Amino acid sequence: MRSTSDRIRHAVSFEIIGLALITPLGAFAFGMPVADIGVVGVASATIATGWNYLYNLGFDHVMQRLTGSTQKSLAVRVLHSVLFEGGLLLALLPLIAWYLGVSMLQAFMMDVSFALFYLVYAFVFNLAYDKIFPLPDWQPEPDAARS
Repeated sequence: MRSTSDRIRHAVSFEIIGLALITPLGAFAFGMPVADIGVVGVASATIATGWNYLYNLGFDHVMQRLTGSTQKSLAVRVLHSVLFEGGLLLALLPLIAWYLGVSMLQAFMMDVSFALFYLVYAFVFNLAYDKIFPLPDWQPEPDAARS
């Protein structure tokens, strides 16, 4: 299982890179000032960072208990990303509507757009992160016949 410092590195790097991508894209897509999208982005990233840490910790504990490992298959990675974004979508909807002064329906459409971006981004980021920072127990067992 990942250490606390590794989980913090993961959560913070995920949010910084995501924010750098989504702020200009969101401003362009929704025709809103970059500053407004930036404020919503920073607030959302702050909330998401805490959610990221807690969610991934809980998800890994459940995986460890159910399978004896935290190594994720492609299907588990998809489920992991969908559940993460669904929970975050519910948490961020009121913030987006309030700060941007838009209806809940408009906020929902914006939130869904952000979530779709982050769904793909989370999948790619986590796949890359696991390749760059693999855990020792994910290494294949050496073949005893080769010894």
